[in-house]
Amino acid sequence: MKILSIVGARPQFIKLGPLSKEIRKQHNEIIVHTGQHFDKEMSANIFSDLKIPRPDYNLKIHGGNHGEQTGRMMIDLEKLVQDLRPEAIIVFGDTNSTIAGAIVGSKLDIPIVHVEAGLRSFNRNMPEEINRIITDHTSQLLFSPTMTAVKNLENEGLKNRTFFTGDIMVDALMQNVEKVHIDTILKRLKIETNKYFLLTLHRPYNVDDPSRLNLILKKLSQIKTSIIFPIHPRTEKVLSDNKIKIGENIFLIKPQGYLDFLSLINSAKKVLTDSGGIQKEAYILKIPCLTIRTETEWIETIKGGWNKLIGPENHDFIEQIISKKAPNKNQNIFGENVAKKMVSIINKNLAKY
Repeated sequence: MKILSIVGARPQFIKLGPLSKEIRKQHNEIIVHTGQHFDKEMSANIFSDLKIPRPDYNLKIHGGNHGEQTGRMMIDLEKLVQDLRPEAIIVFGDTNSTIAGAIVGSKLDIPIVHVEAGLRSFNRNMPEEINRIITDHTSQLLFSPTMTAVKNLENEGLKNRTFFTGDIMVDALMQNVEKVHIDTILKRLKIETNKYFLLTLHRPYNVDDPSRLNLILKKLSQIKTSIIFPIHPRTEKVLSDNKIKIGENIFLIKPQGYLDFLSLINSAKKVLTDSGGIQKEAYILKIPCLTIRTETEWIETIKGGWNKLIGPENHDFIEQIISKKAPNKNQNIFGENVAKKMVSIINKNLAKY
């Protein structure tokens, strides 16, 4: 079977790693990189770290507003899909690359497999939420990472297409955590294990509004603990364009490769983030997480006590960060051997479409 895997952003490359390995044992996989994330640290280095085959095609589409970027992706993907005529298209997550691939496949009557289906923040002001909903409703096979995601899809009338697989990020993490050389990046940064907080910020509602970004960093600057901040390119641009100052306890570094970033999570005292994937990685690695958002798709991490939602406008923002402690239990909520399950489901069910 000829299968087209469409990726464009760092979390998608990570999810692709273990799935690609399983697909290629039985099928002909073609990887298309839309170019949405194009920095070396956020793209090429991830493929190298995870030993993912180099993309067969790179559309080099990045920048522009959501509609423009998605439209350009659809134009190029449509031409490519018409030439290649795959039996199936796999899309991941909730980015513009995801929805572009799903719409193109749907229009060309090619079955869509959506990895990480059924997530809902119930906040339609998030572009990602719209991308998820449309992708789920145009896909034929929906691979859900949690039972909450399964229930969301059932509530939307998609029960017959839904499969509870677990989260493929578990496979990626388990396959690579033993390769992590903790000392390497910590020595380079001259920091000690469990002596710092790790910060990431990239969601539009946190970084596109300079006043909100300034508020977050101003409050974090009051914390005595060192904060390591691998800064996303778009966040760095907002900082620079608006001359936002950061405290002496916050250390900006470039985005890291997958293995170095795992080291930073695994050695952190706490994680502060607005990323969905990092909430999961922190949970799996048993690192307390503070999510700078009003909602999360990964409510299981909240219920388990490892994750907490916080807002910078709250008077006790800093206090909540400092007081957050690791709970006593860490249940296996994301599964295992997920890639094998996914390929088995594809083999058994794709012929129906």
